[in-house]
Amino acid sequence: MKIDTCCPPFSTGSLRPARALAFIVLSGTFCWGFLCGLPCRAQTGAQPHATVTQDGNSVIVKTATDVLRLTVCGPTAIHVVASPDGKAADATPQRPWILSPCSPAKFTFSLPSPSQNPPGARRRGGPPVATLDTGALRVEIGLNSGSLDFKTEQGAQLLEEFPYPARIYEPVTANGEALYRVTDSFHPQVREGLYGLGQHQNGVFNYRGTTVELAQANTDVAIPLLVSTQGYGIFWNTPAKSYFDNRFATEMNLSAEAAHAIDYYFFYGPEIDGVIHQYRALTGHAPLFGEWAYGFVQSKDRYKSSDELLKIAGEYRSQHVPLDLLVQDWFWWARQGDPEFNPSYPDVPGTLAKLHDEHIHTMISVWPVLSPQSNNYRAMLAKGYIIPGTTDYDATNPAAGDFYWNNLVGKLFAQGWDAFWLDSSEPEGAGGFSTNGVLADKKLFLGNGALYTNIFPFEHTGNVYRHWRDTTDRKRVLLLTRSGFAGQQRNAAITWSGDIYSTYLSFTRQIPAGLNFALSGMPYWTTDIAGYGPPYARDTEDPAYQKLYVRWFEFGVFCPILRTHGHRSNDQNELFSYGPQTPTLIAYDKLRYRLLPYTYSLAWKVTSEDGTIMRPLVMDWRTDEKVWNIGDQFMFGPSILVNPVTEEDATSRWLYLPPAAAWYDFWTGKKLTGDQRIEADAPLDRIPLYVKAGSILPLGPEVEYAGEKPDAPLDLRVYRGADGSFNLYEDAGDTYDYEKGQHSLIPIRWDDASHTLTIGAREGQFPGMQPERTFRLVLVSDNHGVGGEESANFDREIRYDGGEVSVTVP
Repeated sequence: MKIDTCCPPFSTGSLRPARALAFIVLSGTFCWGFLCGLPCRAQTGAQPHATVTQDGNSVIVKTATDVLRLTVCGPTAIHVVASPDGKAADATPQRPWILSPCSPAKFTFSLPSPSQNPPGARRRGGPPVATLDTGALRVEIGLNSGSLDFKTEQGAQLLEEFPYPARIYEPVTANGEALYRVTDSFHPQVREGLYGLGQHQNGVFNYRGTTVELAQANTDVAIPLLVSTQGYGIFWNTPAKSYFDNRFATEMNLSAEAAHAIDYYFFYGPEIDGVIHQYRALTGHAPLFGEWAYGFVQSKDRYKSSDELLKIAGEYRSQHVPLDLLVQDWFWWARQGDPEFNPSYPDVPGTLAKLHDEHIHTMISVWPVLSPQSNNYRAMLAKGYIIPGTTDYDATNPAAGDFYWNNLVGKLFAQGWDAFWLDSSEPEGAGGFSTNGVLADKKLFLGNGALYTNIFPFEHTGNVYRHWRDTTDRKRVLLLTRSGFAGQQRNAAITWSGDIYSTYLSFTRQIPAGLNFALSGMPYWTTDIAGYGPPYARDTEDPAYQKLYVRWFEFGVFCPILRTHGHRSNDQNELFSYGPQTPTLIAYDKLRYRLLPYTYSLAWKVTSEDGTIMRPLVMDWRTDEKVWNIGDQFMFGPSILVNPVTEEDATSRWLYLPPAAAWYDFWTGKKLTGDQRIEADAPLDRIPLYVKAGSILPLGPEVEYAGEKPDAPLDLRVYRGADGSFNLYEDAGDTYDYEKGQHSLIPIRWDDASHTLTIGAREGQFPGMQPERTFRLVLVSDNHGVGGEESANFDREIRYDGGEVSVTVP
């Protein structure tokens, strides 16, 4: 062994002992300088001990411990698979979450020539390397170790594997099958933020310095996509129970408890939107919900009869409070797992017809767990459709999925329900709440539960989505589910954050949880506003709880889906249940509906461009380190900066205005400069909102349900100080005719220098489209064009017949 004398004095606390030992044994050189960001000299005369060759559309790397295959899927996407003997093509035999497998793309491959890289030369003055070049990415492959170094085409460092064995395979036996516990170790950059990985309840936004377990549980959702401020993403391509570990600043480990191989995709954006686009291109794009789904969802645990559903709907309509979706939670059934209702629901189709007459859609809770007393359970058990050791149907079995639809969900759908709440989709273990990776020791139709631990919610929502789409294209799918996995966005599924507590601490933690879910490529997320409750159920007449509810509702208005749900000690949860705070809640509900033209257009961008509605600041200011740890502010679309208030009894909060030409206070019209911290006023009835200069914000009329006034004028609020544009999307509001091109876009532009607004020629059409529209231009300034109410004064009224029109204002 030779100690490299270029390294700084050794401290035993600077290197994990197992890693140090592996490095000494396998390299024969002891160096810890890389931990401090310093290069180490090679041992004189060191010879390469990895072979790298091109094999058609791939590059093969053979080392003393494994065989690695790199497949280029495009200029900015590379699939990496490595196993001890090279025989495994992927981590798992089946990969149903992958919709569009990697199509090999062009690249150049080169080995070092003696003159370019003589023996003993190293990367950064280090070991010899082979190079894979896609035209946008370079991967340098160390010939001494077989480690990978991902760089931009210009040579900027993105992510580097450990130079000693980065890839570790520990033999394990899982459910009788010989597999590996696999780990891949990387050096993150000293200054780098890491995000995504699904939804977790630790209150952490930037995962630097933390450990995250990826195993489905009530309130904790495993999505194995990691994104970085360096501009890359890693999709850890396995549903096995996995871990992200960055406890040591210079070491980032990704591991899976059971696998045939290390398997991941490396994406390069560099913007996070670009990474998410590639993730969705691989795993599926998100369809569009009906316009009504972006309104207000009223729910509680639980409504107990048809009469109660009709009563609640009547109360909203009689008081002219906006509502689009009413939810029937659990225990509606006579036997869980059968479609028959208990006697409190004597005429379900008749009840739904009455609600539809009032323009109210309905959602019903359906579980994957079946009562052993139910007819469907007994039939599915006899057919082998139940997961052994559980009372859950096996969602990975297509025949079981057919039975589940034909004998339960499909029969409910035929009654007229508009949406399904697929609760307990981790799935929940026997006895409830024991849901942490509950399938790991089970046998599934798809295979070993240890390999497919996290896959159930994807398969469950996929079963319902596919059968619904096969049944009709006249009603868009809408599913609500408590868990999720990669690819689930293509199943028209909304994930909510589970059975959380009704406390300020829980509220505070929902914000970074939702933001990381968005950074995991999942566009639709919501919470139980003000918490689910048990074991700490709250009373809607308690003034302290009323205040928490207001703060949480203000935040909920700017989530992709606005939904209230929970168990309250006095069995109420409607907006009318919160005493003196009811007027504030109704005002925010109305604001949500005024924003529908904006929100529905953003939803179209989710579907058509792989956009993201709820945008952590790191998405739009990735290189600004000031936003890397801000997990309690976000953009709602491109224009609105949302700053929830999570401190009890607070009347102000500090926030950061990112760099921009200017920002406008939504409530006052006051203009502020960007790149500064400010203390914003935040009385109980006001969430601090700021709109970026250059924004065009379309606001609709006051309505009681989506689509009520299709011919009403739209306000166009223009926030001056920069050029801006917005594409206003419209369609019939439901059906899948939009997939056939039946929709329209109206491009709107603001030229700040000439003070000119141009409404471009309409693109496309659809049945029921209004041929003429009225737009009211409002140039926002102090106390002009502010707040949630319709503008009494506007700067110009514009008649629009579908052709381009421009107006110039002073």
